[in-house]
Amino acid sequence: MRITRVYTRTGDRGTTRLVDGAEVAKDAVRIEAYGTVDECNATIGLVRDALSSPTSDPLRRLDAVLESIQHDLFDLGADLATPAASRWESMVRLDDADIDRLERWIDAMNATLPPLEEFVLPGGGPIGSALHLARTVCRRAERRAVTLVTADPSVGTDGVRYLNRLSDLLFVAGRYAARGAERPEPTWRHKTARAADPDPFAA
Repeated sequence: MRITRVYTRTGDRGTTRLVDGAEVAKDAVRIEAYGTVDECNATIGLVRDALSSPTSDPLRRLDAVLESIQHDLFDLGADLATPAASRWESMVRLDDADIDRLERWIDAMNATLPPLEEFVLPGGGPIGSALHLARTVCRRAERRAVTLVTADPSVGTDGVRYLNRLSDLLFVAGRYAARGAERPEPTWRHKTARAADPDPFAA
């Protein structure tokens, strides 16, 4: 594929075209779904940028995992942008094997972590924080995909399942990255436990 011009002006009226050429509004549920998958991919790109020149084997493994996921999300976006009637025989679509791979990675990372004793707050250093942000965007992509599947069941549920598992992976990856970078992992404290905390602005 060779792209010679980025702008086309065809979307200036608030519409865009699907893979099959159908013209739809830019805020249509299908566009929202694959657009938010694209946003999730972009946030993972930010994580990988923060991971540039990873300094430990765990972080190098994590970078390789995230690179693979970025390719998956690109495939998923193309699938969501293609109505079922316009799919072609060799079209790449995510399936059980892709979801199983995410689960293997989740289990491998989780095996290196201490058990959770409390809810985790987003944080754990720049990489951990970025992974928690990616997790929240992934959850939104999942919600948009559910809306699309509800409106058009022919889309299928594999994309929703993949995004559901991916959000779990990004949560575990946030903990894994914090540990790999030797950063403390912030945890939630109940309001009663915070009652005695000093007021930062007290005289």
